[in-house]
Amino acid sequence: MHPIPPHVQPSGLSRRLCLSAVAATAAAPWLVTRAAQPIAGGRTITLVVSYPAGGGADLMARIIAPRLAEALGQGVVVDNKPGASGQLAAAQVARATPDGSTLLLDASSFAVNPSLYPRLPYDSDKAFTPLAVLATFPNVLVCTPSFEAQSVRDVLRLARAKPGDLAYASSGNGSAQHLAGALFEARTGAQLSHVPYRGGGPALNDVMGGQVPLFFANVASSLGHIQAGKLRALAVTSRVRTRSLPDVPTMEQAGVAGYEVLEWNPVLAPAGLPEATRQTLVAGLRRALADPEVLGRVRQLGGDVFADASQASAGRFIHEQQAQWAQVVRERRITVG
Repeated sequence: MHPIPPHVQPSGLSRRLCLSAVAATAAAPWLVTRAAQPIAGGRTITLVVSYPAGGGADLMARIIAPRLAEALGQGVVVDNKPGASGQLAAAQVARATPDGSTLLLDASSFAVNPSLYPRLPYDSDKAFTPLAVLATFPNVLVCTPSFEAQSVRDVLRLARAKPGDLAYASSGNGSAQHLAGALFEARTGAQLSHVPYRGGGPALNDVMGGQVPLFFANVASSLGHIQAGKLRALAVTSRVRTRSLPDVPTMEQAGVAGYEVLEWNPVLAPAGLPEATRQTLVAGLRRALADPEVLGRVRQLGGDVFADASQASAGRFIHEQQAQWAQVVRERRITVG
């Protein structure tokens, strides 16, 4: 998970954040481009987030929502609807009226769920209109400092010497960390032992404590521990090095060809969205993503704003991710049971 800085911690018990367009425009009127035809007659837009307050998807919602409100000239409310690996939120949005008043902000699990769950309460390909991918975040392969491996090549040497003995932690079956490990096995032929936890926090703590040697951690949640010497970073899972860890090689540079794992956040609307509404929302999201404060905060978390915020690019990226993880899930026989 991405940690939330203190100044954006959610308050109260409702887990809801109402962002007034009036207040936003008063604070920064030069950023506003009011749509000729307000979304849903000017009603407040609900951004349904698929994970709890405090996680990466929630943080992205709280970063992007004020700027989207400014761009559209109307209110945006963030509503956390966690559960079932994002399925509850997605199902709610799939059933919503396609007028732009209800949007889904999800995580990379959106592309994995169709392969892991044979009976989703919605059709991932037909129930939504992709609008944008907001940002991408790499993972980083870390180990406890006492672990003998100093590089990915050392990890592979140890794994091949005793197949199945070398373990890596994850935040649960089917999680991003689990799939990162599964793809690592698929690309290298190594056999590792998967140790699922109930959440990334407990997994990270046990790796730092030496109970499990390896973890494909989120950069944002592990960066402080790496800098403090409590974890050793071996490689990042993106195709290029991350600004947060410039001295850490990518998996490709470490010798694992064809390896890339990113966590990312799409925004989708219900299927049947009118074309004019879709264009207005896409334009608003693109304007929000171009804001220097948004760019800076995403980079602080070790990520990058998605290179092409167009609707066509978002749909293409989602389908590519679905195909990649469907193959990994099938070949590695991954289940959530």
